[in-house]
Amino acid sequence: MSVTIRPLTPEDQAEWVSLWHGYLVYYKSEVPDEVTRTTWDRLIDPEFPIDGFCACDAAGQMLGFVHYMFHPVTWAIGPRCYLEDLFTSEDARGKGVGRALIEAVAQEAKLEGADQLYWLTEDYNTRAHALYDKLATKTHFIKYMKTL
Repeated sequence: MSVTIRPLTPEDQAEWVSLWHGYLVYYKSEVPDEVTRTTWDRLIDPEFPIDGFCACDAAGQMLGFVHYMFHPVTWAIGPRCYLEDLFTSEDARGKGVGRALIEAVAQEAKLEGADQLYWLTEDYNTRAHALYDKLATKTHFIKYMKTL
């Protein structure tokens, strides 16, 4: 499958929203419409520290997206890169789209001087685990969360 990876643009909003809703369904989640609108606005605001890429097929149709951010850490001089969201359409899965999106973020992280790219996923997302196990090292950290 021929895939082009590029930064998200304002013209991508409708396709992104459609995939975003698919992402939320996949993870059995819901967010208010205001969160969706704000997330989109942040992604395309060059001053806001969350960025995104999309993967498009030869016809220009969006197949997936990835969102990422850089942040300082106490364990290194440079920043770390957190890959927050990664999603591909059902038809694009298993065709290298997710890998291409992760590699695009990894390349951006290197350019920014990050020493690490990391992400989380649900324990039941075994299809994604198969890809992630090829691209990165699984750590022994366990996430704790306190809802406020």
